[in-house]
Amino acid sequence: MTDNWNLLGHEWAVDMLRQHAARGETRHAYLFSGPPGVGRRTLALRLAQALNCERPLAAGEPCRLCRSCRQIEAMQHPDLSVIQAVDENGGAKEGGTLRVGQVREVRRTLNLKPYQSPYRVALFLRFQEANDNAANALLKTLEEAPVHAVLLLTADNPEQLLPTIVSRCEILRLRPLPIEAVSADLIQRGVEEDRARLLAHISGGRPGFARRLAEDVTLLEKREERLNDLQTLLPAPRVEKFSYAEKLAKDRDTMRQTILVWLSYWRDVLLRVAGAETPLVNVDRNMEIEFLAGRLDLFSARKVASDHESALEKMERNVNSRLLAEVLLLDLPRM
Repeated sequence: MTDNWNLLGHEWAVDMLRQHAARGETRHAYLFSGPPGVGRRTLALRLAQALNCERPLAAGEPCRLCRSCRQIEAMQHPDLSVIQAVDENGGAKEGGTLRVGQVREVRRTLNLKPYQSPYRVALFLRFQEANDNAANALLKTLEEAPVHAVLLLTADNPEQLLPTIVSRCEILRLRPLPIEAVSADLIQRGVEEDRARLLAHISGGRPGFARRLAEDVTLLEKREERLNDLQTLLPAPRVEKFSYAEKLAKDRDTMRQTILVWLSYWRDVLLRVAGAETPLVNVDRNMEIEFLAGRLDLFSARKVASDHESALEKMERNVNSRLLAEVLLLDLPRM
């Protein structure tokens, strides 16, 4: 009867949500947490389909073919509101800011009766990008949500959100999948075996990210460029690091993506220094990583990874990008 809602992995989460929908025990709010590309949004949309499917195959089992299911899949359903961070011009942008006006607008929408389905669903993507006013507005929305409304939030981890918001949500912590499972999925989609295995490693076991890597070759090219830049910067004099920091800070989104790539690299170095058995993410850079691991102690490796994590957190708080980039580059270990 069940096909795991056509999702790769997260069977426990699908089983729980299916039962909630089938028994009429749906919570008024869910928080799907985990690294980007692990399947947070897809799982949230499957729940929305299970709640509003016109021709369910069984209780809690959406057909994914009816008008409502197809509209939800495309995020174009009249009873589905998708709210995410925007840039200065109001366009949706990862790494932007989710604003209080967006939350207030959806609160007005949620108070209306659904147009064509049993539930109105509000999907808040990457809610860690909400500013303080937006977070407080959502808290008020959670406290006053009508019975026909279900709020779905995604975030990297619950600790980034207000504890009062987290406490009002059913939390589903989604973990990366085994490398073998992601690799097998890519091979089934026609990706050559060696390439599938490489992409599975680079994705860190995140199936959504692995599929994007397989479909968009420019993502791999940008990653390669950023890792090459890092290798060049390690022995570079201060003047070159200042110059690179100035260039990097001109586009916040590019800077954020660059630091994310570098962070995955330094985590690999840290794992090797610590002698961990965990598979490398940047497996194609194994020789470099082993070289660096042989020249850093555990304290130094942990510090450089922590510096990158801290830089990402400060970017979310709108700390001066140029200064942030300069400090990060100047604190890199000299090789």
